[in-house]
Amino acid sequence: MRIAGKGRVDRSKPVSFTFDGNSYRGFQGDTLASALLANDVRLVARSFKYHRPRGILTAGSEEPNALVTVGAAGHTDPNVRATVQELYEGLQARSQNAWPSLEFDVMAINDIAAPFLGAGFYYKTFMWPRAFWERVYEPIIRRAAGLGALSGEDNADTYERAFAHCDVLVIGAGPAGLMAALTAAQAGADVILADEDSVMGGRLNAETLQVDGQPGADWAASVVAQLAAMDNVRLMRRTTVTGAYDQGTFGALERVNHHTSLRDGKAPIETFWRIAAKHAILCAGALERPVAFQNNDRPGIMTAGAVRAYLNRWGVAPGKAVTVFANNDDAHRTAVDLMDAGVHVAAVIDSRTQAEARGDYHLIRGAHVSGTSGRKLLESITVRSASGTENIATDCLAMSGGWNPTVHMTCHMNGRPTWDASIASFVPTPDAVPGLVAAGACNGDFSTAACLRSGAQAAADILSCAAADVPDADDSAYALEPLWAVPGKGRAWLDFQNDVSVKDVKQAAVENFRSVEHMKRYTTQGMATDQGKNSNVQALAILADATGRGIPETGTTTFRPPYSPVAIAAYGAGAEGKGFMPERFTTSHAATVDRNAPMIEAGLWYRPSYFPITGETNWRQSCDREVGYVRETVGVCDVSTLGKIDIQGPDAAALLDYVYTNMFSTLKVGRTRYGLMLREDGHVMDDGTTARLGEHHYVMTTTTAAAGDVMRHLEFVTQVVRPDWDVRLASVTEQWAQFAVAGPQARALLNGVLDVPIDNESWPFMACGAVSVGGVQGRLFRISFSGEHAYEIAVPSRYGDALFRELVGRSEALGGGPYGMEALNVLRIEKGFITHAEIHGRVTAFDVGMGRMVSVKKECLGKVMAHREGLLDEDREQMMGFKPVGAVKQLTAGAHLYEEDAEPIAPHGLGYLTSVAFSPTMGHYLALGFVRGGALRKGDRLKMVDAVRGIETVVEVCHPVFFDQEGERARG
Repeated sequence: MRIAGKGRVDRSKPVSFTFDGNSYRGFQGDTLASALLANDVRLVARSFKYHRPRGILTAGSEEPNALVTVGAAGHTDPNVRATVQELYEGLQARSQNAWPSLEFDVMAINDIAAPFLGAGFYYKTFMWPRAFWERVYEPIIRRAAGLGALSGEDNADTYERAFAHCDVLVIGAGPAGLMAALTAAQAGADVILADEDSVMGGRLNAETLQVDGQPGADWAASVVAQLAAMDNVRLMRRTTVTGAYDQGTFGALERVNHHTSLRDGKAPIETFWRIAAKHAILCAGALERPVAFQNNDRPGIMTAGAVRAYLNRWGVAPGKAVTVFANNDDAHRTAVDLMDAGVHVAAVIDSRTQAEARGDYHLIRGAHVSGTSGRKLLESITVRSASGTENIATDCLAMSGGWNPTVHMTCHMNGRPTWDASIASFVPTPDAVPGLVAAGACNGDFSTAACLRSGAQAAADILSCAAADVPDADDSAYALEPLWAVPGKGRAWLDFQNDVSVKDVKQAAVENFRSVEHMKRYTTQGMATDQGKNSNVQALAILADATGRGIPETGTTTFRPPYSPVAIAAYGAGAEGKGFMPERFTTSHAATVDRNAPMIEAGLWYRPSYFPITGETNWRQSCDREVGYVRETVGVCDVSTLGKIDIQGPDAAALLDYVYTNMFSTLKVGRTRYGLMLREDGHVMDDGTTARLGEHHYVMTTTTAAAGDVMRHLEFVTQVVRPDWDVRLASVTEQWAQFAVAGPQARALLNGVLDVPIDNESWPFMACGAVSVGGVQGRLFRISFSGEHAYEIAVPSRYGDALFRELVGRSEALGGGPYGMEALNVLRIEKGFITHAEIHGRVTAFDVGMGRMVSVKKECLGKVMAHREGLLDEDREQMMGFKPVGAVKQLTAGAHLYEEDAEPIAPHGLGYLTSVAFSPTMGHYLALGFVRGGALRKGDRLKMVDAVRGIETVVEVCHPVFFDQEGERARG
């Protein structure tokens, strides 16, 4: 099907590829679609719903039919549009959504059952019997859903993300885009010219039009070369601008290696760009729309512009006998170009009675194509005119219902396009996206000359400069008479991928789905991968007619980014594997692993669960031993993961007073205070300690889980709420290695490593200050998360490994050792200390027994909201302790609480457990949790039910502090 002397592919460089296991040859410069057509392969896909045979419809990214799977194993890419997949040596492509083969698809039986599977049938069919949903309906629907399939293996490809900035972003490199970029570049602006195609020039590469006295494609190539030689211009080929966002930000997907066989996992296959532009010019062109008529979806039926593109750009005739069906003058150029190339044109059918021929072809005026024949390949069409009905043998039908400006990008920020009756389509509404203007065909200027002028003027206007010289080009007027659908029986298709017909849209109106958005969801019109680019305007016109409204009143659906499909891997570039969940290791990690400690994730950090020793057979033995270290001698724990925020400035104390419920401006230098932080809605956000190291210098400690949230919270306050405060923040979590030393021998251990020993008078409870360890300057805080006499010592991170090993060695000499997260949890539950298991986002200071910490002397963030009616109700679920008293002694976190004699159902629920541990100190299980009535229920017996694990026991409500309620051990 190659035409001698036509096309711009390099015929000296043949390329081998396979489709459905069959080998074919194309040329460098081909797309998969053009190469398949050149090899006379017409059937390439099956439709989603009815599995009807589908051929190639278009020549661009709007293609709804020719979706294929490319590659194999971990390099598999499903739902690739054959029209944009460039050919390369060894390309493997296969059809999808067909079984066992494309030629014989068992699911094509759906087409026979079509009368029972109309629009919305699933809403009516799968309602009964109700019990069938989970076991019958849902499994069948899930197996049938989707088009292409993933390989099931890990993605072996690499993706990247990048950032770019410019004065002017030009979207689209057709005639308007080239002139806009040239004008802006000559004015000295930094320009990015992005185009989704591999060859810039837009429709000029698909036409025989002259520009400046030379073929349009040659003129475009010369301008591209001129732009490439300019230092202030970046040309981004194979780059689709996918979305418009706030403040001049645009998303763009660059296909870096889809056109090569380089799939080694090292070179990126795609790059997702975030482009920040002061100005943007949309030159995205226009998309040709089909016409709906009976069986207008057969392989061999294409848009007229696509037929012209395959002929002029790729040198391929999509058929041996081509017929043109149109309602506009533009489509006649397809017939002229085909005849000039020696391709037989069977007829040109124009729905307009006054249409004029542009060449020596058979023109049938005032006629319509009313039907087609041929199952897997178009064989003939039926033409209806005033003189009657006739059949025309043809294997390719080039149809055109006119052109739709590509307005999508102008609607990405909730803008709506404006109806233009002169072109029977929508055009961009000015200023719909701040900083973006439309030019060329996407703005309704359809002649080549008009596009050139429009692009140059758009750039001149935004930069207040002179427009580049506009070359001579065709300036023919665009003329058409609207034709949306040909009346008649049978199914006339609108959405080719989702099998939505004219009848479906009319049925939606009959069932009162009159809103365009409701019709869309009822019929799935425009919900395929092409997002209705080929069918939306037709569907809107048909809905308007069915509901007795005009098209402007009917409106459009909402256009959302991305403009064309983007792989999730591209959006998440750099966020797979460790990039998705980075491994953060403490300075003691190596020493911890050397002791065979199982590591668990705490936030993004890896921390030891426990430290096993020889002879221990389960984790409980290790945990109980480590709790004993802290309670009886001394234990060492790495607490470096706690968030540490350095706060300095004259207004540092004011900031702390505002974000904490309690007072910090009265805190003395050298002292530490526990604080509670609320969200704006009055619920607890985090807790921690803050030490005052100098007059205007504080160090805040947060929980590991909330370190990032608290930092963002403080930045919001200082930048938005009180930007007038003179205060600076810095996260220093990674800069300091910090270790808890807890137990009766804690001071003795520390005095063995400190250059200057400490005592109880110089370092009382909650003291803080500078210390020296072997000449290294550090910090010491006398604080305790275990309830024991304890300290936390911090040194610069580079010394963390050495200090941890030294502390652990000395602790073992005293009869103690390191302890992990399991023991840490037991110790804090024994003391009733909270973590994010308790402050999970739905509790107030009142709920956790800290209502008195909300100072009455000052205002703080969240205070007003915390005093809302209902948040101080005595019947709220409040934190208490729990211990087992029934025959079953085991408690489980997440279990619910009920009265002993109540049925364990939701309406009878009294509360729940949040943290549970076996306490070797107390000799039984302990739990923290929430129960209605709180302290008023102390001593009550309740029933704990864990329906998931099948555990039920009786518990007694206790004070939340089980061990050393007076706190003498920590202060002694």
